[in-house]
Amino acid sequence: MSATDIVKASSPAIVRIEAGDHKVGTGFVVDRAGMVATNLHVIQGETDIKVHTFDGAQYSVMSVAAYDPGHDLALIRIAPHKPLPTLTLGDSNAVSAGDTVIAIGNPLGVFDYSVSAGLISQVRPVSADLTILQISAPISPGSSGGPLFNQFGEVIGVTTAIINTEGAENINLAVPGNYLRPLIQHPRVVALADFAKDTKEKEDKDTSASSGEDDKVEIVRKVPVHPVTVWDGCTQKDVEEVVKAISDAIETGAPAYNRQSKSSDAPDFDPHGFEACFRIYEGTALKWEKEARCAGVRSAFGDGLLRAGSLETYKEKAWAMRDTFDGLIEVAQRWARGHQKP
Repeated sequence: MSATDIVKASSPAIVRIEAGDHKVGTGFVVDRAGMVATNLHVIQGETDIKVHTFDGAQYSVMSVAAYDPGHDLALIRIAPHKPLPTLTLGDSNAVSAGDTVIAIGNPLGVFDYSVSAGLISQVRPVSADLTILQISAPISPGSSGGPLFNQFGEVIGVTTAIINTEGAENINLAVPGNYLRPLIQHPRVVALADFAKDTKEKEDKDTSASSGEDDKVEIVRKVPVHPVTVWDGCTQKDVEEVVKAISDAIETGAPAYNRQSKSSDAPDFDPHGFEACFRIYEGTALKWEKEARCAGVRSAFGDGLLRAGSLETYKEKAWAMRDTFDGLIEVAQRWARGHQKP
């Protein structure tokens, strides 16, 4: 389908969501009786949630059908005056880097039903329980919870976040649509008051941790020293590719980290900079733990991921991955000196 075809066919099933006094996001209908999918962070901690449908109608959300904090997803229920058009879920496990995607949302809460096109930049395994789709289709605040379509007009993702730091250009993230399937298949009724209480407590805890606890952590550097045999099985080109990937990750992640290291009243302070840095480093490590030709390098990345997983704060996790990177760069330099032609 062309982008025009997808927009025409899908827009009637896409909604605008307003939660509380200032939250605006996007959602889409997954059941004709009035079940709507969106991001959890769009409605988190709120009891006053409104859904505006394509035909101009407005509905108050009656209850929450399901929510999944680990994947930032939620299903909400409204009581429409008539059966609603729905969107079809595709198989997000079938997507790969280079696939064309279309996003539709309400950027900034102002430009309703805006369309952007791009590619799957990377399918990024973050952990055993979470994979993220990195996309080049531009999204903005207000687009959160909107559908991400494949070329067949099927929803293969839910647009979720952007990485907005110095050196990071057009890095947008979506949650794979397959994570919605168990929520849709096994809905339940959660009263709005109970939902708001439970998720507000978590939101307050997360905000407190991200804004203060990381700053109190003392970092102890543990850069591993590898033998040059860690590169056995890799060619010079392989070594160069791994080192470049590490350098690119540091070039993007370090500025994100530095934004949280600044004073909280600085104009570019970012309370989530440590996490953003860690996620960038983690994605690179996960990729090369699987794809590096030499077993020693795969093991080195795996050891770094295990160490990061044992730590509590994103500040510690980011430095654990940086130690992993620095250890591999140092041994790559020693390897290169030993392989210089006379």
